[in-house]
Amino acid sequence: MTLLETKNLSKKYTGFTALNNVSLSVEQGSIYGLLGPNGAGKTTLIRILNQISLPDDGEVLFENEKLNQSHIYQIGYLPEERGLYKKQSVWEQILYFGQLKGLKLSEAKKRADKWLKKLELHDWRHKKIEDLSKGMQQKVQFIITILHKPKLLILDEPFTGFDPINADLIKNEIRELRNNGTTILYSTHRMESVEEICDHICLINKSKKILDGNVKEIKRQNSKNQFEVIYEGKIPGWVTVISNEPDYENHYKMLFEAPGMNRSEIIKKMANEVDIWSLREVVPSIHQIFVDKVKEAADA
Repeated sequence: MTLLETKNLSKKYTGFTALNNVSLSVEQGSIYGLLGPNGAGKTTLIRILNQISLPDDGEVLFENEKLNQSHIYQIGYLPEERGLYKKQSVWEQILYFGQLKGLKLSEAKKRADKWLKKLELHDWRHKKIEDLSKGMQQKVQFIITILHKPKLLILDEPFTGFDPINADLIKNEIRELRNNGTTILYSTHRMESVEEICDHICLINKSKKILDGNVKEIKRQNSKNQFEVIYEGKIPGWVTVISNEPDYENHYKMLFEAPGMNRSEIIKKMANEVDIWSLREVVPSIHQIFVDKVKEAADA
């Protein structure tokens, strides 16, 4: 089931096109990566989804209804630029924003207590925001964003300011939210975590969508049928060698192409000619696909 759909969204500012005919479809219960360089149009799209601004053309559908103010309570938004009241305590702040999103005070307290314990902030609940580290403040902002159990969670660079341990903690919570049915739109220009958590991605560059689809399928489609083998013996004459260098002792590491052949066929044929120690298909990373597609778009 599609939870969120945009149809031919366009947005222009004076002398500048921020979005140009962008359509995307986000399935319920998925993590959808919205990727692109700085200035690509991601923030403009997020502002439209949060009804902060309106598109010049196109429309947004939320559960097959045209997006309207009634949907605001079903959306959680974690902006890249965080907005917390520095002089207010953690506890007061979470309850305040929870009630703004429609929670009764008693329910807000119950949920706040649970999340503070879960994210190891319970002992800090009566501290002012200004007394917390940046990472702790990020956790508070995360709790505020998810407290009302939104159907759609929009995360804009959610790992900024986290050390590796806390970044992994938040990644796990994001996965758990997805597994429990929350739909997540994850906006970033950093590729490190995309392959770890995203089911689908959309790449926007210079206001236009240039790629979208399932992560595994995109990687398969952009595979160049290249393989890396560590072997002992002579180079088989039927492979197209890209590089070949000593690895250790009498072993070599070779990068090669074998068009039209899969891994099983390569192993079967190569095993008759060389001693194979390991063989793997070299699949491009989302980072490399991202760089290649942006370059292709620039050259077009």
